[in-house]
Amino acid sequence: MQSMTKIREILSGCSSEEEFKAFKDSFAGDERAGVRKLVETADKRLKALYAEIARIEEMKKYEKQYGDLGYLCGIDEVGRGPLAGPVYAAAVILPKDSDILYLNDSKKLSEKKREELYDVIMDKAVAVGIGSATCERIDEINILQATFEAMTQAVNSLSVKPQALLIDAVHIPQLEDYRQISIIKGDAKSVSIAAASIIAKVTRDRVMKEMALQYPEYGFDSNKGYGSADHIAAIKKYGPCPIHRRSFIGNFV
Repeated sequence: MQSMTKIREILSGCSSEEEFKAFKDSFAGDERAGVRKLVETADKRLKALYAEIARIEEMKKYEKQYGDLGYLCGIDEVGRGPLAGPVYAAAVILPKDSDILYLNDSKKLSEKKREELYDVIMDKAVAVGIGSATCERIDEINILQATFEAMTQAVNSLSVKPQALLIDAVHIPQLEDYRQISIIKGDAKSVSIAAASIIAKVTRDRVMKEMALQYPEYGFDSNKGYGSADHIAAIKKYGPCPIHRRSFIGNFV
C-alpha cells in the first residue's frame, strides 16, 4: 500500500485527462479517508480540465471559420498606454491542430502563467514574429501609428507568410495586401490573438525589467511604464528619463 505522501506526489504530477483517469482508477478502491479526498480532488481537476478544453474550443471559432483560407496569423500589441517604454506587437501562427490550453487575454493571466505559455507558444507555433516602436517613434508619429508600425514589423518578420490576419479590434493600413479580420476583444475570443497577446506582453515586460536596472528611480520592474502614483511622483521628483514618452508626460513635468 502506497503512502499518502507518495499518492499526493502522483496526483501533483497529473495534468492530462489520461493521467487523472488513471489516478482515479488506481485509488478508487482505497478506503482511507485521505485517499478518498485525493480522488475527489482528482475528479474536480479533471472536470476543470474538461471546462478548459471546452473554453479553448470556443476560442477556436474564428480559426475554424476562416481556416480554409490557409495560415491564419493572430496579431496583438501591448504598451499603448504607458508613460514610458516601447510599444510591442506580436504575430503568431498556430497549427490548425493546436492543443495549447489556458490561452487568454494576457492581462487576465498571472505573470507566472504568461511565462509558462510563452515557452509553450514559442515551441509549438508554426511561426512567431515580433515588432516594436521606440518612445521616440511614438512621440514622432503618435501611438496609434507607432502601433501599426510595430504590428507590420511583426507580420513581416514571420518565417511563414499567412493568408489572413486575425487582429484585436483594429485594421492595419500598412498590411492592405492581407485579408484582415478585426475582432473586438479578440485577445479573449481567438486563440491566435491570445497567443500573440502573451508573446507581446512577456517580451515587453522583460524589456521593462531591464530598463528598471538602468533607471531604478521609476519602478519600471513593477509598473512596466504605466502611470502608477509612484511612477508619476518619480517623474515629478527626478524628471523624465530617456525612455519616457514626452508626448505622454506633459502634465507631469
